[in-house]
Amino acid sequence: MKLRCATTNPGKLREFRLASGDLEIEPVPNLAAIPAPEETGATFEENAILKAVYYSRFTPDPVFADDSGLETDALGGAPGVLSARFAGPAATDDDNNRLLLEKLAGARTRAARFVCVTALAQQGKLIATFRGVVEGTIVEAPRGANGFGYDPLFYYAPFGCTFGEAERERKLEVSHRGQAIRALVTYCRGAAFR
Repeated sequence: MKLRCATTNPGKLREFRLASGDLEIEPVPNLAAIPAPEETGATFEENAILKAVYYSRFTPDPVFADDSGLETDALGGAPGVLSARFAGPAATDDDNNRLLLEKLAGARTRAARFVCVTALAQQGKLIATFRGVVEGTIVEAPRGANGFGYDPLFYYAPFGCTFGEAERERKLEVSHRGQAIRALVTYCRGAAFR
C-alpha cells in the first residue's frame, strides 16, 4: 500500500519513512507546485486535518499530513501551532531556538512537550487522526546536531540527552512524530479503504 505524505520538510519525511516500516510513503505528486493552504487552525488537530483534506484532492491515494510543534508551560503553551514560524514567517530553526531561549530566560519551569497530530484523508474526506506526545524540558543552550527544529533544546530525561544528541532511530522510538506515524501505520494496515 502506498501512502502519500503532504510535507516538503525533508526532516519530517525522513522520520515518517523511518517510523513506517515497510509501508511505502511518497510525497503528494507535484507537491511543490500545489499552492499551500493557509494554516488557520488554532490546534494541531485542526491544522493537520485542514492540510490532509486539502492535499487529498490532488491524488487518488490516501494522504496524510501532520501538524506538530513544541509547547512550553512557562509560555502558556507557546510556541504551539506557531512553532515553525515562532520568530517570523521566514524563520530558520536557529531563529526559533534563539527566540525561545530569550523568552524562557529566568523562567521557573522549563517543562515542555512535543506534540504531533497526523490526519489521514482520501479524496477530500477525513478518515482519522492520530496523536503523539513526548514530555521533556528545555535546556539553556542547544546541544547536538541530530534532528531539526527544537531538537537541540529538548532534553529527554530517560535518554539523559537532548533529542539533538540522540540517534534518529532511538529518538523515533519515543518521539511525538514516531508515536503518531506508528498509530497511523497500524490503522492503515488494518483499514478497509485499501
